[in-house]
Amino acid sequence: MKKFSVGLAMLLMTTPTAFGADLYIEPEPEIPVVVPFGGWYLRGHLGMSNQRLGKLDHPGFDIVDSHEFLDEGDFDSGVIGGLGVGYQVNDWLRTDAFVEYRGKTDFSALDRYWDGATWRTNEYDGKKSEWLVMANIYADLGDYYGIVPYVGAGIGASRNTISNFRDFDATRPSIAYADEDPKWNLAWALHAGLGYQVNERLTLDFGYSYLDLGDAQTGTIRTFDGTDTGERMKFEDITSHDFKLALRYSLQ
Repeated sequence: MKKFSVGLAMLLMTTPTAFGADLYIEPEPEIPVVVPFGGWYLRGHLGMSNQRLGKLDHPGFDIVDSHEFLDEGDFDSGVIGGLGVGYQVNDWLRTDAFVEYRGKTDFSALDRYWDGATWRTNEYDGKKSEWLVMANIYADLGDYYGIVPYVGAGIGASRNTISNFRDFDATRPSIAYADEDPKWNLAWALHAGLGYQVNERLTLDFGYSYLDLGDAQTGTIRTFDGTDTGERMKFEDITSHDFKLALRYSLQ
C-alpha cells in the first residue's frame, strides 16, 4: 500500500511537468520589418514669390549731371508653379529636378536727373517673368510624429524676360519703350521646409526657398518717334523669397 501511495504521489508530481513540456510551442523567430527607402517620385508645387531687385542700370545714368532714384524699383509678388521628378536615395537623402514657370509681375521705379536747367523725372514700369530649370539635393532631418524637416540646395538656369517696358517723362512730356529680350542666367537656391506623409505614397510639403535668378534686360529702347537708341535697361541681381506648397507622390 505504501509503494502504491508513493508511486501515485510521484506520478501526480511529474504529470504537470510532462503536460507543460508537451504543450510548449517554440515561438517562430521574428522577421525584422524592413522600411523601404529609395525609389522614384513625382512632385508638383504652387506658391508665391516675394522678389527683390539689386539695381536698375542704364548707360544714360552716368551721362547726366546729377541722377538719383526716388524709388529704386521693385517687383510685385507673383504666382509660381512647377512639375518635376525625384529620387529617394535613403531615409535621409533625396534629390529632384523640376521645371517652374514664374508668372508675370509688375515693376515700377522713379528717378530724377538735372539737365542743366531743370529737374526731369522718369517713371519706369514693365513686367517680369521667368522659366526656371533646377536640380536639387535635400537632407531629411528625422521623423517627428510624421513630420520631417529638411534643408537643401539647388542649381540651374533661369530664362528672365522683361516685357511691356516703358519710360515716361511727365516733365516734357515724352515716352520711350522697349521690346522683350529674354536672357538665360545661372540660378541657385537654398531650401528649407517640412514634409508630412499623408499615406504610404503621398507626402505634403510646405517649403521655403531663397532664389538667385541673376540678371534681366529689355530690348533696345526706342523713343516716342520710333528712334532706336541702341541702349538697354538692365535689371541686376534679381532675388526672391518663395513659399511653396508641394505634393510628392512615390512611384514605388
